[in-house]
Amino acid sequence: MLKDKQGIIFGVANKRSIAWATAQALHEAGAKLAFAYQGERLKENVERLTAEEMPGSPLISCDVTKQEEVDETFKRAADEFGRLDFVIHSIAFAPREALEGEYLKVDRDGFLSALEVSAYSLTQMARAAAPLMTEGGSIVTMTFHGAEKVYQGYNVMGVAKAALESSVRYLAADLGARNIRVNAISAGPIQTLAARGVSGLSNMLKHHAERAPLKRNVEPREVGNTAMFLCSSLSSGITGETIYVDCGYNVMGI
Repeated sequence: MLKDKQGIIFGVANKRSIAWATAQALHEAGAKLAFAYQGERLKENVERLTAEEMPGSPLISCDVTKQEEVDETFKRAADEFGRLDFVIHSIAFAPREALEGEYLKVDRDGFLSALEVSAYSLTQMARAAAPLMTEGGSIVTMTFHGAEKVYQGYNVMGVAKAALESSVRYLAADLGARNIRVNAISAGPIQTLAARGVSGLSNMLKHHAERAPLKRNVEPREVGNTAMFLCSSLSSGITGETIYVDCGYNVMGI
């Protein structure tokens, strides 16, 4: 389905991350992948995962708070592939103290850090990727229902995800004329490294499983399969959307 397609994935942390499940789905569909990781701390994990399942995949260190590293990442991708067909944006960050207590108490630095890494980085990547998407392309990001509804302990990350979802719509409008589509996947809660920073995660998982129409939590691979669909020609008419992959939880009322 993605034979001869090539792209770059941001956000693989370990084998349980949504980005890695997405990489597996894209790889199995025939895509060639490059991986951008944040710093030496995560390099070893990404090297080990790709060596076992996707040997030869380019690995690039990229701190999205440094514009020169974002530019260099896409330059490297251009050198490796010539063009890009898709970008997977699966990164988010907020200081731990910004996820504790009341949102009212978040400080300026925590707010700006969360918005920069979790939301603005998508715009950075889209701007850098667009010139390489010479045959059109797909940009996919990951969001959460906390962008729309209040989740205790999600705090500033909910505000950042709301900005991310709005960015998806504006970027879709800007890039549509170039046949570049931009979409978000809103996954249900998943026990990832990043999610462990959210207080009350275990209660959230239990509540979702009880309330969701499918009576369970979503699996990372189900999110990855949806990302693969959004990167393929099967989704050629879809852009600017937030697609829920949460076992139906978001449709429930009382």
